[in-house]
Amino acid sequence: MKTLKLFVLVFMLSGCAMMDNMSKPRHDPEYVPAKPTSYQVPQSNNGSIYQAGYEVSLFEDIRARRIGDILTINLVEKTNAKKQADTDIKKDNSTSISTPTILGMSDPSKFGLNLDSSLASASDFAGETESTQNNSLSGSITVSVIDVLPNGYLKIRGEKRVRLNQGNEYIRLSGIIRPTDINPDNSVESTRIADATIMYTGEGALADANKIGWLARFFISAVFPF
Repeated sequence: MKTLKLFVLVFMLSGCAMMDNMSKPRHDPEYVPAKPTSYQVPQSNNGSIYQAGYEVSLFEDIRARRIGDILTINLVEKTNAKKQADTDIKKDNSTSISTPTILGMSDPSKFGLNLDSSLASASDFAGETESTQNNSLSGSITVSVIDVLPNGYLKIRGEKRVRLNQGNEYIRLSGIIRPTDINPDNSVESTRIADATIMYTGEGALADANKIGWLARFFISAVFPF
């Protein structure tokens, strides 16, 4: 009885620890925002109306172009794939050898011999496969510029974390864009990102419910002999 109580206590403590970790979404170190290369600490306010370093340019291009600038990516991913194959193979073979003439005798059956030979074979194979896959992802995520390439292209990277009542949702994105593809509102469609990496994943009760168990994975794996 004491062992059972100890097991229940350990199980409850592990569940509490898991819930505590769930309440703190993880930040992937690979998607930490980049800081501007010429970062300067703002000067303290000296009481003047116009402060150096706090001015706003009314005619400056708001589109991202430097390390540390941010821009919005509109996710408009949609893929449709369909593959169908139909194979039908048939092969029939038939070979017949009549009784040969041996030492002038064309009918060896008189001596109890039968040299007639025949061979027949047939094979038939039919196969059919069909595969259909549809994927769609829509929404938006704001990322930051982490590097400016020698040709002027921008390397971007960012992460969005959303805490839901049953788990955490993560959207991670990285790639390379051209400054000419940036819209006037400082946004870019995801279809214009080169070397794009878009990951949408989650953790929690809902994500665990959609995972196949380890025993079921064994029965559908390549190592299962049957």
